[in-house]
Amino acid sequence: MPARTPYRSLRGMSAVAALLAIGAVGCSDVTDAVDSAKDGAKKVARQRSVFSLDTGDCYNPSGKSEGTAYTVEIVPCDEAHQGQVVGEFSIDEGKEYPGDEGVSAIADTRCPVEAQKYAPDTWALPAGAALFYYTPTKESWATGDRAVSCTYTAEKGTLSGTLDTAKSLKPEQLTYLKGSNGVYEALWAHQPEKDNVEDDLAGYKAQAKAVEAALEAHVEGLNGIEGAEVGKLRSTLTKTAGHWEKAANAADADAFYVAYEPAFTGIDPNKSVAARKELGLATTVPADEAEVWAG
Repeated sequence: MPARTPYRSLRGMSAVAALLAIGAVGCSDVTDAVDSAKDGAKKVARQRSVFSLDTGDCYNPSGKSEGTAYTVEIVPCDEAHQGQVVGEFSIDEGKEYPGDEGVSAIADTRCPVEAQKYAPDTWALPAGAALFYYTPTKESWATGDRAVSCTYTAEKGTLSGTLDTAKSLKPEQLTYLKGSNGVYEALWAHQPEKDNVEDDLAGYKAQAKAVEAALEAHVEGLNGIEGAEVGKLRSTLTKTAGHWEKAANAADADAFYVAYEPAFTGIDPNKSVAARKELGLATTVPADEAEVWAG
């Protein structure tokens, strides 16, 4: 799923706290006013430059979630918050600014990978959490800014607690997730631009080859994990890898279609639910993934 982009900016924004004048009002009004002033002061004190975000920071945007961002409010993760930084990296694209679309394309590719290092099980993410990222603008690029901050942000409401789950997972869980995530990364990262196979057979074959390689790596990882359901999934994915191989070597579009149907259905996320349950992982297929395989 494409991530959405709240851009950073070179310009800073000074935090200004308004003074509250308390006149002849009732006690309850005074108390409310004081509490409001305290909340406002705390929020101002928590303001940080968007350039200072670090992996693990929980925050609330200072303004709209999307668009140019100057500062954010850093908050403890056990408080309600709208987003958490789950990964970061630097763009190495030479001296010229890649353009807004170029920067977004880089973030679209890199942020899912970085985010999965921090929160490997995307099925366990809170409902409504979507991948966003803060990127350099043309102006900030000129000052040497190359950093991208990848975040999960609540599209509605707020998040609660940290999304840092990598440290709590067992080795076999991490192995499974690394392999599984790799398969879907290969599928979407190599998605051809053309809708029809006939218009870009080479592109679709390249995608099939990438998925085949990812499946083989996933199956190899599953070889070291015990469990009846894991064994069944390993057998299914081994056969599925064979279908992707046939698609990758298809002589024409018709041959590709014949191989692609069982290849695609073979990686239906629903087929992995039993193995996930056996491994103690989340078992509810995310709505966007369920929709894709529902046809």
